[in-house]
Amino acid sequence: MRLKVKTIKLILPLFLLVTSILWSQQPQVKIGVVDSEIILSQLPEYKQAQDKLNEIVKKWQAELDSLSMNYQEKLDNYRKQEAMMTEEVKFKEQQDLMKLEQEIYNFRQRKFGQQGDFAMEQDRLLSPIKQNIIKAIEKVAKEEKVTLVLDKAGEVVVLYSDPSYDLTFKVLDQLRRGKVK
Repeated sequence: MRLKVKTIKLILPLFLLVTSILWSQQPQVKIGVVDSEIILSQLPEYKQAQDKLNEIVKKWQAELDSLSMNYQEKLDNYRKQEAMMTEEVKFKEQQDLMKLEQEIYNFRQRKFGQQGDFAMEQDRLLSPIKQNIIKAIEKVAKEEKVTLVLDKAGEVVVLYSDPSYDLTFKVLDQLRRGKVK
């Protein structure tokens, strides 16, 4: 029994020493947060890009409205005159209406679809801005010795964050000073 007590007295401090050494060697994770919506809203180049995109959408929407009005007029005329049409004329008018429907659908997909012109233009205008923001975040994170940065806006849900870890305005400062390379 005395041997067990002596062994435990010898092993316990040794175990605690080894555990504390191993624990101290573990890298400490420091988390920072940013609010990308605030950052974007404060950047004039983002507002300019959004304005350009809005102009493009307005133009395309006008074209789409014109196509839709043309279709609606032809449909109304068809419905009014349908009773007086021969089967051949009905068939031809129905084919024309289906062709217009398809044209409207194709236009909508070409301009506003996932791989459409809007998505490509949005990527072209916003990618450089987003890359610049990412570089600024990386620079601030390295300066603050942060190992992980979360975005409070969007998909990631941050239920609580200590304001001292919020890097949003430091990132904005980096972007405004233009020292991001």
